[in-house]
Amino acid sequence: MKFSISVAELQKYFGSIGTVIPSRSTLPILESFLFELKGNTLKILATDLDTAMSVTITVMGTKDGKITIPGKRLMDTVRALPPGTITFSADTASNKISLVTDNGEYKLTGESSESFPTIPEVKPDMEFTIKDDVLKRVVSNTIFAVSSDELRPAMTGIYFQLNGKEIRIVSTDGHRLIRVILTDVNAGKTKREIIVPAKAMQSVAKAVSGGECTIILDDKHAMFSFDGTTITARLIEEKYPNYESVIPQDNTRELRLNSAEFLASIRRTSLYASTATHQVRLSLSKDSLVVSAEDVDFGSEAKEMVKCEYPADAMEIGFNAGYLVDVMSHIESEESSIMLSNPARAIIIQPAKQKDGENVIMLVMPVRLSS
Repeated sequence: MKFSISVAELQKYFGSIGTVIPSRSTLPILESFLFELKGNTLKILATDLDTAMSVTITVMGTKDGKITIPGKRLMDTVRALPPGTITFSADTASNKISLVTDNGEYKLTGESSESFPTIPEVKPDMEFTIKDDVLKRVVSNTIFAVSSDELRPAMTGIYFQLNGKEIRIVSTDGHRLIRVILTDVNAGKTKREIIVPAKAMQSVAKAVSGGECTIILDDKHAMFSFDGTTITARLIEEKYPNYESVIPQDNTRELRLNSAEFLASIRRTSLYASTATHQVRLSLSKDSLVVSAEDVDFGSEAKEMVKCEYPADAMEIGFNAGYLVDVMSHIESEESSIMLSNPARAIIIQPAKQKDGENVIMLVMPVRLSS
């Protein structure tokens, strides 16, 4: 097996496919890449058994072959190389691998390609497309609220509700809930509900490159295909919680303010919040918002006025500052609309101006105010 490729191109592909390889695994072969060369086409595969990714690259091929290569050492080597061309050669009988550049030679020992796990074949029963930039934005705006609690596996993924010309994408960890509705899509005629693991969606968002992504589903897998790259994810086979039941329907008090100014104020005042609660307080009165925090143990406090429009009754409500920062960091419009009810009910934060074909709402649960 032998081929040549530019270092820069190989670095680019490792930046995306490297996200699939686990840093540690009880099955060492999962920490490797499978390289397969046919003519001038190189296919690189990686899998952690739940997510599999393959990229197809055009190279200068000399001799076909197939071999498994240690992932971390190969990626670290390629990332450290200066610009230029790298020639890769492997003896598939001895599994000895050589990387040759203008300045040096690096030798590795791989394994037989037969030891590499079989990538699942997706037998499509549903297929649709979505623009790469939309998919990337949706993942960015939802993945931060995915739960890391393995005791609630359904909430460790992103939930997709497919219903013809509308797709609803949801994530929640019980403290925050994000719902994005896409209406400028064609998701087929079949209604479907799936949960895709967060890691797979992170890999998709990192790899998509500006065209269109084809999403193919069967009963156990989702496959994302775009620009010579394929990512196959094993679906989370759990029932997603009834998220609609926690979206308030009677939040009638509206607070409108500049998104960047509010985010900056929370970040500054939260520096003075208790390290135990991370609590910030929002004190609202007519067209007035005061953001404050205090740490009684260390005798520190901070208070800021934020310009706003608020015609409703006065109220005070508290939040974990980290949750508010996460949500406000993903509001893409200059102005935000925040709908409130009372200090014990979740607030709804959304862009004052939504993008065409999209509707985004972000919920944050309040915390009990300290006296």
